[in-house]
Amino acid sequence: MNIQRIAAFSQDEDGGNPAGVVLLDTPLEDAEMARIAAEVGYSETAFAVSQDAEGRKWRVRYFSPESEVPFCGHATIALGAALGQRAGGGTYDLTLNDASISVDAEPTDAGMVATLSSPPTDSRAANPAELAGALGLFGLTAADLDERLEPARIHGGADHLLLALKDRRRLAEMTYDLDRGRDMMRRYGLVTIMLVHIEDTRTFIVRNAFASGGVLEDPATGAAAAAFAGYLRDRGWPHGGEFVIRQGEDMGAPSLIRVRLSDAAGSPVHVSGSTRQIG
Repeated sequence: MNIQRIAAFSQDEDGGNPAGVVLLDTPLEDAEMARIAAEVGYSETAFAVSQDAEGRKWRVRYFSPESEVPFCGHATIALGAALGQRAGGGTYDLTLNDASISVDAEPTDAGMVATLSSPPTDSRAANPAELAGALGLFGLTAADLDERLEPARIHGGADHLLLALKDRRRLAEMTYDLDRGRDMMRRYGLVTIMLVHIEDTRTFIVRNAFASGGVLEDPATGAAAAAFAGYLRDRGWPHGGEFVIRQGEDMGAPSLIRVRLSDAAGSPVHVSGSTRQIG
């Protein structure tokens, strides 16, 4: 079996979030995919089964080392790069467990760039229990929060909890207990908790806790970026149709996520990133 290892949202041959990619002719059993994902050890591995002779339609599932997740942005970007290397640039249609999306692959002199079109987005205010659980997990208080972006439960193919922090130093200091975080995220059905610092109206510095998948932190989280874009749109934020997320800087894996969106409520957003082969 050919397991590709590709970092998504990398910068200048550095950083990015590693993902496993497995291209298949026939499906694997769930237990086998879970075993492979745990063996690969990255936050997610994408398993894609071809659905047509041209290799343009794929059935995709995502597994972390501990669980299946409904959607993973960085693994989709890595998958797009793998498909582009296999069959050339263009659009690939992906059928997920709960949605149908697409990913575009574009060969460049610096390597493959991929752009995913996300599932529909949605958001709501965080409820008191979710907010109290997250604040307690990270040792934060209400005084640490940036009032410009209220705590929210955000969705763009998977559910995330968003906390915006006023102080960049508080973001850099992020720490929490993995087991406690896993329990909290699974209790509330969250894939990650997204901590955001607003650098300006179109630049955000982010850290994403991914205890639900057995990983302390993601260096780049495309699914959360899509959900965050939907939330900014719902809030009427002056995004200007595009913005960037810098992630992974505080863990030594600098990553850059570019997001494009329209003003149509709930509509898919476009998340782009460079990629690099690992090994």
